[in-house]
Amino acid sequence: MGKIVISTNITLDGVVQDPDGEEGFERGGWFHQFVGGKDLEDWADRETEEALGAEALLLGRRSSEWFAYRMLSRDGADVRVSPEWADRINSIPKYVVSSTLEDPQWSNTTVLNGDAVKEVSELKAKVDGEILVYGSYQLVRTLIEQNLADELRLVVFPVVVGTGLRFFDETSDKKPVHLVNTRKIGDGLVFYAYEFVRDTASTTVG
Repeated sequence: MGKIVISTNITLDGVVQDPDGEEGFERGGWFHQFVGGKDLEDWADRETEEALGAEALLLGRRSSEWFAYRMLSRDGADVRVSPEWADRINSIPKYVVSSTLEDPQWSNTTVLNGDAVKEVSELKAKVDGEILVYGSYQLVRTLIEQNLADELRLVVFPVVVGTGLRFFDETSDKKPVHLVNTRKIGDGLVFYAYEFVRDTASTTVG
């Protein structure tokens, strides 16, 4: 049984928009602006370890195109992580949820063009291990809303952006989570890992 793991970089106030500053968002570029070399080195080590431990990558169409363009057009050079990470991301089985993508250029890519909930449920039943989700925030919200996501991993950057696309959106109900890991990355980043709680009836309040 697969385990869907949402992994993302996020500001202290929950913004995920334009971390590199390439989208033209006036407050973008926060990924590099508020951290040092030690932070990014440790961040890259964590990202690489995570990718090597995964069995598949699940993406929305836009995020798939974003990654594919950078990996294919520059032969993996445009990565903030490591050649080892790039090799793994290029070779790992990739699944893209899209009703419009017909001919993916990225190797080892399968398009899930049916009902997203059904397709992802079937993918979880087929894959044995972690299924990483990068970016893909519209898809992420569906996964959380439909209780398909199993774990949430956040790397929090030390800045309050104040505006922009935020990671969490409205949900039909509360989504309780359980903290399973936290640690400092470098000198300024903090990593949090949460598992989504399925059986709220068994959860007690102290």
